[in-house]
Amino acid sequence: MTPAEEKKLLRRIDLSIVPYASLLYLLSSLDRVNVGQARLTGLEKDLQLRGNQYDIALTIFFVSYGIFELPSNLVLKKFKPPRWICFLMVSWGILQVCMGLVTNHRSLYATRFLLGMFESGLFPGLNFLFTTWYTLQELNGRVSIFFSGATLAGLLAFGIRHMAGVSGKNGWAWIFILEGLLTVICALPALWLVQDFPQYSNILSPQERAKWLHRLNISQVATNAPLPFSKAQVVRALTDWKTYVYGAILLSVAQPFYSLSLVVPSIIAALGFTNATANLLSAAPYTIGTAVTLLVAYISDRYSIRAPVLIVIYTILLCDVSPAAKFVAVFIAVAGVNPSIPTAITFVYSSGPMYTCATVIGVFFSMANAAGIISSNVYPTGDAPCYIRGHAIALGFSCLSIVLCAFMTFYNMRENARRDMVYGVPNPDSSDCSPLYADNPIRLKKWGLEGKSKEEIIALGDHS
Repeated sequence: MTPAEEKKLLRRIDLSIVPYASLLYLLSSLDRVNVGQARLTGLEKDLQLRGNQYDIALTIFFVSYGIFELPSNLVLKKFKPPRWICFLMVSWGILQVCMGLVTNHRSLYATRFLLGMFESGLFPGLNFLFTTWYTLQELNGRVSIFFSGATLAGLLAFGIRHMAGVSGKNGWAWIFILEGLLTVICALPALWLVQDFPQYSNILSPQERAKWLHRLNISQVATNAPLPFSKAQVVRALTDWKTYVYGAILLSVAQPFYSLSLVVPSIIAALGFTNATANLLSAAPYTIGTAVTLLVAYISDRYSIRAPVLIVIYTILLCDVSPAAKFVAVFIAVAGVNPSIPTAITFVYSSGPMYTCATVIGVFFSMANAAGIISSNVYPTGDAPCYIRGHAIALGFSCLSIVLCAFMTFYNMRENARRDMVYGVPNPDSSDCSPLYADNPIRLKKWGLEGKSKEEIIALGDHS
């Protein structure tokens, strides 16, 4: 494939995958925002929530979300991404509408649990799909654009809340109802707009497919290799200690991310703005965060740097300073947290063959989902307006992320140096590690893999 052909084909693939995936994640992210927005528009009062009932409603979503992420990723290939994503989105869109009709805390708990179950498959599923379409050098930028689609969530909730009183329902109910209907409407085209895996997608001609898969095989080592499902692939992912360290890294940056989404409207409201204006202004820090995320993604892909650099300054939020100073701190915190999420995600994209990679990503996001459970319970109303406990916990997780990233960076550098010393330095593009050469006796001797079948070598993934 010539550079011109590659550039043209990459642009077509980008336009076919990234914009619609970004829209779907925006719809998914609305739920993360709309509960906090609904709280400001009378949810607790209308449902007569008492004590920690609101926190339980937040937590129960993340419980089911975490449980079903891994199973969803494992069935994605069997049911095909377009059909599976469409089914999940229509289901959670209907449940969103139901959330606007609840009348007490019990029905709120039930809908939140089911919502988490159906929504759990979207983010890890789309991330897994990205790994099958792009080289390792292209992933962070695309994932960052996809991830940044959530920036508009607060703006949509701001507009919808002004329907308070229509048909006798308060603004919080219309936030859920209209966002649910919007999700269902946008989900139906997923049958045509969500792309299948590159081996089956209709956006590539047979000749283009062969060239693109060849390109991916050179870059990815094993993720797109034609290896059927086996329990060994799943077990290998579950028994690799790195799976859990990488999961802990994402957990430690996701906890501040979720914390910010929960507390930003309250910090802005403390400046004296009305709840409606606070909802609108809560989107401002994420606009800055999006710009920083895309910049960091460009640097990461350009120079193959994967260790996130956090500039989260929760220490300001902990201090007894003016609300205006805390609002400025929120901008800086978002600018530090947002780029860390997609960059941390790209750590696990080269973890092995398809089902090993799917399992690692599922475990990875399930662990990170615990961040939502933690964040939902460390900002009780009684801690307002300082929220010292919540900010201190978020600061602790931020420090943990730096320690874990430093550890894995050191480990990977040392392991790569060891392999270079034993086997020689591979080509910069990893082309000589491709499965295409898994039956080449000269390459097998070089890498110490003599006597192994092609399938056994591919199954080794990054352990080869």
